[in-house]
Amino acid sequence: MGGMGRELLLRSMARAGLTQPESLISAQSQQYWNDTGIARWKADSHWRDATVFAESDLWHQLGARHLSMLERGARKVEFTREWGRVVEWGCGGGANAVHFAPRAKEFVGVDISAESLAECGRQVAAHCDTPFRPVQVEVSYPENALSTIDGQCDIFLCCYVFELIPTPEYGERLLRIARDLLAPGGLALIQIKYDDGTFWTRPRRRSYRSGVAQMTTYPIATFWELAQRCGLIPESVELVPRNELDSRYAYFLLSKP
Repeated sequence: MGGMGRELLLRSMARAGLTQPESLISAQSQQYWNDTGIARWKADSHWRDATVFAESDLWHQLGARHLSMLERGARKVEFTREWGRVVEWGCGGGANAVHFAPRAKEFVGVDISAESLAECGRQVAAHCDTPFRPVQVEVSYPENALSTIDGQCDIFLCCYVFELIPTPEYGERLLRIARDLLAPGGLALIQIKYDDGTFWTRPRRRSYRSGVAQMTTYPIATFWELAQRCGLIPESVELVPRNELDSRYAYFLLSKP
């Protein structure tokens, strides 16, 4: 009840216009993802040995599901070329990477945390021989990854990240990065949490640490149109109202003209 009361207060403040600036939320986010001592940090970063994945195969299932989504979308749009380079924005502990890397000639993992990049690299090496390239970014300067990666990719993957970003406006920056990284005809699979129009599902816009996975949401049509404005073509959207981790997931398959 105390947690719900705090959440009600924070959301009421945001609705009344008492939000925090994106620069402050970005700083809070940077601090959170660099603080590996937080009890729930491994779970939020999707490490294999996090307690949320103990005694189950959920960690592997998540990546397998996302690969299946991408493959279904690729068949729909007749995307048949080989995966030269795959870029995953927010690779965490490698739950997606161990499924996507074997299909690629190079796998690029982008993350805020050096520890997660190292763990992702270990997991990839344990599952395949695909070269893993770690790219560390700061929350305030995600565009710096473009020069570090230096080249385009065939597949851009970003799951369980957009709900963690500071604001909905910040998401436009990530979509433009995805557009710039994708080679012409390339595909992106990007997951968001959707706003269903109720009080509890709007963007939070303050107090990052106390509600990491509730920070940013979008109405489905709004994100579709945002992707278009950023130069990507929405091909389809797949909704997952609830899974073992949380609720209101929307997976967008996007292509670059």
